[in-house]
Amino acid sequence: MNIISWNVNGLRAVAGKGLHDIIRGLNPDVMGFQEIKCTVEQAKEVLNGLGYHVVAHEAEKKGYSGTALISKVEPLNVAYGMGVAEHEGEGRVITAEFSDCFVVTTYVPNSKGDLSRIPQRARWDRDLTAYLQRLDLRKPVVLCGDLNVAHQPIDLSNPQSNYNKTPGYTQSEIDGFQHLLDAGFADSWREQNPGIAKYSWWSMRSGARAKNIGWRLDYHVVSRRLMDSVAATEIHTDVHGSDHCPVRLVLG
Repeated sequence: MNIISWNVNGLRAVAGKGLHDIIRGLNPDVMGFQEIKCTVEQAKEVLNGLGYHVVAHEAEKKGYSGTALISKVEPLNVAYGMGVAEHEGEGRVITAEFSDCFVVTTYVPNSKGDLSRIPQRARWDRDLTAYLQRLDLRKPVVLCGDLNVAHQPIDLSNPQSNYNKTPGYTQSEIDGFQHLLDAGFADSWREQNPGIAKYSWWSMRSGARAKNIGWRLDYHVVSRRLMDSVAATEIHTDVHGSDHCPVRLVLG
């Protein structure tokens, strides 16, 4: 099972940058998209014609947030959100149930430049972990998406200058991610690539991508018992079109 995740930073924008060819090249069985910034109807219009089943979840605010998911096999069930009223309205979670696992694609809220959203983000992290634990009681879980956190110093270019100053690398967010791992889940790429610094997001300013000044914000977090089935993980830094690049998980 080849599962791809990509924050496209505007699905319609990346559609004009070879999206269909990129998807064909990646050949996913399942692919989650984050920050689609469009309606469900617009997402389906962009993603139709590839031979995939398409579902999408839009934000109430037009042109903001949102997620989508495509799959070669139609999911047994699809759920939107995680059942917590505070976190609804921004189209941030889609859960697709397949015969052997759940695939959850999510776009985790950014804590904002002034860190004013840290308390809400902490509640989000707690509630997402609880939601995934409930799913995990039924069958294994693959969480894919832009989790908006660099977990360890190796996961960003300048950890010292960003620590507790920049959204995505505060102790609260690090602790939230660690809580998820401690609850029975694994960061699949890091476990397969210990000690390797590789990034999935680069600021659009100052030529950060060309200089490889980046952050690893995009993950496949899996139920711990799935790690024995992880055949490969990959960060596709060669794929352009967004400020993020796609990431891959292959379950054997």
